[in-house]
Amino acid sequence: MGAQKPYSKRKSTSLQDLFNQNHIPNSQNTLTKLPEPPNYQNTLLPQPPFIDSETEKLISRIKSCNQIFTFTVPTESRTDRDSKQQNLSQILTFLRTNKEKLEHPIITSLISMVSKNLFVPLPAPTKRYQPFELLEDDLPVIMVLPSWPHLEIIYEILSNLVKNLDPKSMKINGINRAFLSNLAVRFQSEDSLERERLKNIYHLLYTKLMHERCFMRKCMNNTLLQFALESCNNEKHFGIKELLEIYGSIINGFAVPLKEEHKIFLKKVLVPLHKPKTLGFYHKQLSYCMMEFVKKDTDLAELVLFGLLRCWPLTNCQKEVLLIGELEELFEVLVSKDSKLIRFEKLVVQISARIVKCINSCNSQVAERALYILHNEKFLKTATNLKNEILPPFVFALQRNLKNHWSKSVEQVTICVKNLLEGIDPSFYCKCVEQFELQEIQMRKKELERRMIWEMLEKLKC
Repeated sequence: MGAQKPYSKRKSTSLQDLFNQNHIPNSQNTLTKLPEPPNYQNTLLPQPPFIDSETEKLISRIKSCNQIFTFTVPTESRTDRDSKQQNLSQILTFLRTNKEKLEHPIITSLISMVSKNLFVPLPAPTKRYQPFELLEDDLPVIMVLPSWPHLEIIYEILSNLVKNLDPKSMKINGINRAFLSNLAVRFQSEDSLERERLKNIYHLLYTKLMHERCFMRKCMNNTLLQFALESCNNEKHFGIKELLEIYGSIINGFAVPLKEEHKIFLKKVLVPLHKPKTLGFYHKQLSYCMMEFVKKDTDLAELVLFGLLRCWPLTNCQKEVLLIGELEELFEVLVSKDSKLIRFEKLVVQISARIVKCINSCNSQVAERALYILHNEKFLKTATNLKNEILPPFVFALQRNLKNHWSKSVEQVTICVKNLLEGIDPSFYCKCVEQFELQEIQMRKKELERRMIWEMLEKLKC
C-alpha cells in the first residue's frame, strides 16, 4: 500500500485570522506590510460632454417652446404665442440648414418638446358626426384646429427628425412604444390637415422602425376594431380613412403566402368595418385594402364575399350603392386571376344573385347602380359564358322592372340592358321570357288560392 498523505489542517477563517493575514512574515522573520490602496483623490472622473454656448442657446430656445397655447383662452398672451411661433420657425430653419450630426442633448430636447406639444387631450368635436353628410360631388368642410399655426411647425420638426435619424438614435432619444402609441391617438383629431401630416410621419416611422412594425400594426388594429364594434352610438373617429390609407400601403408589401395573423386581420377587422353607418367616409380606402388581400390570395375571395353579404344593409340605400360597387371590383379581381372563372364559378353566381335583388330595388339609385354592372364588358362576357346559370335571373329581374318599377329613369336603363342581353342570344332570351311568364301565371294562381282560403276562414269565423 502506498504511503498515506499527511493530514492538512483546514485554514481558519475567523475574524482574527483574517486580520492577521494583513501582515505576511518574510525570510528574516519580520512582518512586511501589504501595499497601500491607491489614492483616487487626484484622479480625474469622466466629465459630461462639453456643450458650447450656441448649443446651450438652441436647447434653451427648444425648452421655451414647451409652453402650451390653446388659442381659445382669452388670458393667453398673444406676444408669448407669437414668440413661441418665431422660436419654432428658427428651430425648423436650423434643422433644415444644419449639415452636421445633431448632438444627443439637442435630439432629446426636441423629442421632449414635440411630445409635450402633441400628447395633450384633444378638444371636443365641434359637431356630431352625421353619416353621409357629404357626397362625393360636394366640397368637404375643412376643420382647422385653433392651435394649428404651432402644430404645423412642430410636425415639420418631427418629420425632419424622423427622416434624418437612424432607428437606433430614435429609440435612444425617446421615440419608443409609448411615443408611437400616443402618436396614434392623434389620428382622432378633427383637423384634416393634421391627420394628413400625421399619416405621412406615421408611415415613415413604420418603414424605418422595422423592429416596431408589429406593435404599430397592433395600435392601428385596436383603433379600427374599436371603431367597428362600438360605432353604434353614431360617434366618429376622424382618422379611420388615414389609418386605412397607411394599411393599404402595408398590405401591398405583404409577402406571399400571407401569414395567419394577416388573414385574421382581414376577417376580424376589415370586414366588420362595413357595418358602421359612416362607411361612406372611408369606403374607398377600405375597398382598396380588401381587394389587395384578394389579389395576394384569391382563396380569400369567398371570405370577402360572405363578409359583404353579412354586412348588407336593409334600409341604408347609399351604403348599398357602395357595396354594389365593391362587388363589381371583387368580380374584376377574380376575372383578372382566372379569365375562364373555372375556380370561381360559384362565387360569380352568388355575386350575380345579389345584383339581381338590387335590380328590383324600390330605390332608384340602387336599381340603376346594379343595372350599370351589366354594361361592364367583363361581366357581360362572363354572363355569356355562364348564360344557363346567370342570364335567366337577370331576364326575370328586367321583366319585373319593365312591368312594375315606378321610376322612369330605371325603366329607361332597363330597356338598354334588355337590348344588350337580347343581342347576345335572342332565342335564349325569348325562352327566358316564356319561363318568366309561366312563373307569373303560377304565382297568380297561388295568390288566388291564398285569398280564397282566407275568405273561407273569415266566413267560418262569422
